[in-house]
Amino acid sequence: MNKRTIISLLSTAALTCALVACSTDENSTEKQGNKESAQASASTVAHDKNEEENEGQKEKQEKESIKFATYNASLNRKAEGKLIEDLSTPNNEQAGVIATIIKSENPDVLVINEFDYDPEGKALKLFQENYLDNAYKYSFSAEVNTGVDSGLDLDNNGVLHEANDAWGYGEFPGQYGIAVLSKYPLKTDALRSFQKLLWKDMPNNLMPADYYGANADKLRLSSKSHWDLPVEIGNKEIHLLISHPTPPSFDGPEKRNGRRNSDEIRLTADYIHGGKEAEWIVDDQGQRGGLAPDAEFIVFGDQNSDPRDGGAGFTGVKQLLGQERVVDPKPTSEGAVEAARQPGNDTHSNPAENDTADFSDPTPGNLRVDYVLPSRGLNVKGSHVVWPKSDQPLGELMDPKTSSDHRMVVLEIEP
Repeated sequence: MNKRTIISLLSTAALTCALVACSTDENSTEKQGNKESAQASASTVAHDKNEEENEGQKEKQEKESIKFATYNASLNRKAEGKLIEDLSTPNNEQAGVIATIIKSENPDVLVINEFDYDPEGKALKLFQENYLDNAYKYSFSAEVNTGVDSGLDLDNNGVLHEANDAWGYGEFPGQYGIAVLSKYPLKTDALRSFQKLLWKDMPNNLMPADYYGANADKLRLSSKSHWDLPVEIGNKEIHLLISHPTPPSFDGPEKRNGRRNSDEIRLTADYIHGGKEAEWIVDDQGQRGGLAPDAEFIVFGDQNSDPRDGGAGFTGVKQLLGQERVVDPKPTSEGAVEAARQPGNDTHSNPAENDTADFSDPTPGNLRVDYVLPSRGLNVKGSHVVWPKSDQPLGELMDPKTSSDHRMVVLEIEP
């Protein structure tokens, strides 16, 4: 029950009590009548309360579908605190466009990549208040590795404390963070996070150990963080498996970022597989192992990996798409087909209709890098990419210069 309803109920009860008090100079019969009236009013209040609660449960049961979405919204800034400043009023153009796109789909659970993290959660609160009409009762964000200084020379250039020397590339702690918004309860007390898991602990990893030398034993695997965050929908618990692996680029012949990207994706794949494949995994809370074999889940996030194109040269997202427990709904859009006419996409082999990102031409061109992948036990109703054609509603908002170079991906499941 919301605050307005509670105040209304309290006001009704207070009015009833006032009416009873005003009748103290009446005869005993009238007093008894007023007492019975007050009891009847209290009973009505309780009945109304139960009716509202039942109505809420009924609404959940009658909801035709529940929408889950992932969106790399590019709400990152070059300086710490700048996103808070930009969101402190409802006048920021980019945030307004991003919010319009989000509200056009009104997802029930939304994972946002590249949303700068601040420990007090100010930016996320302001985004809710000034741009999303406080549509989400539950939210979550946490520390990520981007911008957290390792104190090591991780790019071997002889200089410390640079963006490339952070546990995940970033100019300041929290840059390119992750946020979760939900209309359903998030079980944050059951969170499993893998921010500090070491890369060396992954069996048969792809780390270029010679490149890192003595620092190899200290490297964290996740460039941001990996989260298993359960959400409670009615009587069902669904594990939100959230990550944002590093782009497989901006490196050298050692391909350290391409290797890390593939192993970050493998972490999620091994976690889903469970059993012996996941024995090496230990979360930040100290628990070992992967997902329970009967757990329902949805994989979220910009994986920075296309199944066929992009030239990463490693297995990448195929490790997820090939999982027996994972369903690939292969979302499509008309806008992606239209955008594929640019010359950078001429040699691509993955279907253009599945693309989710409008990257620069001629290289790498448009790619499928953003995913919402459900487990087989969930009843998928549909999936699509929010990428309209240029002459369709919202088409003018798809310009990477005014919104994001990524598109929101939506999955609908039956309750």
